[in-house]
Amino acid sequence: MSELTDLILGTAGHIDHGKTSLIRAVTGVETDRLPEEKKRGITIELGYAHLDLDPFRLGIVDVPGHEKFVRQMLAGATGMDLALLAVAGDDSIKQQTREHLDILRMLDLPAGVIVITKCDLCEPDWLELVEDEIRQLVSDTFLRDAPIIRASSHTGEGIEDVKSALKSAAEKAAASGIAQRQNAPFRMAIDRSFAIEGHGTVVTGSVNSGRIAVGDQLEVQPGSTSVRVRGIQNHDESSDRAHRGQRAAINIAGVHHLEIERGHELAAVGHLKPSRLLTVKIHVLSQMKKAIRDRTRVRFHVGTAELFGNIRLLGTDAIEPGESGLAQVYLNEEAVTVWNQPFVIRLQSPVVTIGGGRVLHPSAAALKKPTEQQLSFVEAMSSGSPDERAAASIYLANDTGWTRGDWPRTAGVVDVDETYERLVASGEIKEIAISQTRRIVLQQEQLAELSDRVVKTLTRLHEAFPLRFNHPRNVLEVEFAYLEQKELLSAAIDHLKKEKKVFANVNTIALVGSGPKLSKGQKELLGDLIVQLKAAGLKTPNLKELQASAKKNKDSVAELLTLACENGDLVKVDDDMYVHAGVLDEAKEKLRTALTEQGGLAMTDIRQILDTSRKYAVPVCEYLDRIEFTLRQGDQRVLGPGA
Repeated sequence: MSELTDLILGTAGHIDHGKTSLIRAVTGVETDRLPEEKKRGITIELGYAHLDLDPFRLGIVDVPGHEKFVRQMLAGATGMDLALLAVAGDDSIKQQTREHLDILRMLDLPAGVIVITKCDLCEPDWLELVEDEIRQLVSDTFLRDAPIIRASSHTGEGIEDVKSALKSAAEKAAASGIAQRQNAPFRMAIDRSFAIEGHGTVVTGSVNSGRIAVGDQLEVQPGSTSVRVRGIQNHDESSDRAHRGQRAAINIAGVHHLEIERGHELAAVGHLKPSRLLTVKIHVLSQMKKAIRDRTRVRFHVGTAELFGNIRLLGTDAIEPGESGLAQVYLNEEAVTVWNQPFVIRLQSPVVTIGGGRVLHPSAAALKKPTEQQLSFVEAMSSGSPDERAAASIYLANDTGWTRGDWPRTAGVVDVDETYERLVASGEIKEIAISQTRRIVLQQEQLAELSDRVVKTLTRLHEAFPLRFNHPRNVLEVEFAYLEQKELLSAAIDHLKKEKKVFANVNTIALVGSGPKLSKGQKELLGDLIVQLKAAGLKTPNLKELQASAKKNKDSVAELLTLACENGDLVKVDDDMYVHAGVLDEAKEKLRTALTEQGGLAMTDIRQILDTSRKYAVPVCEYLDRIEFTLRQGDQRVLGPGA
């Protein structure tokens, strides 16, 4: 026999409709393992079996049918490739038949088989009615064309037909492209965690993507707990590897089994990133009587996890029954998801399934009042084009940081490097060098929006301070302190400099074409201030004295002094001392000559050379120290590198 293709088959159906007995008849395996299950004759926890149907091996997950155990059913549905829906011939369609079918519908499975069980207890005419009822129930689901097999686990009737139908469904599922996940990073949602004496922690689950081997390093998420694979079993047989489509029990080192619970995932290092905020597309079941409203509280089922969440609708106030819409889900705990991962939502109370959908972005930024452009990028995450999804995922990540290694998780992109080169070449994404070794990447609209916010902020600053040519760059940095990646502001400024929209240096920034628009009186006062300070030499009047000397526009004096400094006419020596630039240059030359000849000068010497008092000499010397024209060595000053 050639190597088998592994797929996961899940059961579904109402309690006591014969799912477990049917699996036992088909495989010879008893999936009820708990004493209480065997005593009560009902499935409470997930059960497992396998079935070889050359060229397929089906790992079977038998789920509970009781309404109290829908949570367990949802955990078992994780990783299903095809489904077996069981309906008892003597009971027909019941509550959990419908709810399980709704859940399967949300999982968007490619194939399945329907089995009418307990046929030995029914008349043929009655079975015809049951079959008609089933056809009507599944008419708008993935099971609309599925075969309906009549079978009896008691007599053996139809069991071989069930196997044949499962093989055909497996062929359909395999042809749907799910095998492509074989080459994706490893991922397995954990449904059990326990310890075996002498071996330690063992976790079980259905391998959703990728492959592993004994010795591999993995991590448990949420929590980023590093673990090592010590041993593997699939289908109760020891193996040195496991891959997508298999049920696996994995012995791991590095974590206690009590630290792991259903809802955790075992994954390749760095593949999954926990998040409490998911961007999603929700579909509301058509049989619901009410729409989903903004801020609806729900039970959010994804992978094997059940979490509580709050739905924030995007672009609408409600999603009507039978309709779909965009939303963000704020979770009470962290979840690990990937692009296009299915989920199911149930009301918190009463606990009923109301819909489900797909994850569009597993860790996007919050969209509290989304613009049309933001909504268009959310919609783009449903695109069949990997390039379109890749670009949109960067935009939606906002400033949370992005690397091309995120794309398999955030956009379902497989050929990462090729996609990156295409998008850079087209200009769809922009590479911006932050240092010789580091670059950040922005989607072009993201860069344009951030640059536009910088321009608007500078415009506001110019309006607030009309007499300034430039503004302190740190003032702008405070305005953009919300950015998680601080380098994004520099990227936007560099972009604006290249477009000749701003002047900027390390300390200041200004819009091109903006600057002081002085009145006639302000122009006259500016000239008077410059003349007055030149005449004062180093014995300069302070700000209050300069304001007192002004006949008009006293409130403009401080800004006019700043403007004169920006123009190079004055130098701000300290908070309250402005010196004419020419006067300061003369003082520097006197000190340069004296320091060159004598090698070092005390404050007394400097005062005499500059012909001023200590009141003025001290701030001048401290300023010269700051610009490294001089260096202080004990009580003396010598020439510095800035001289």
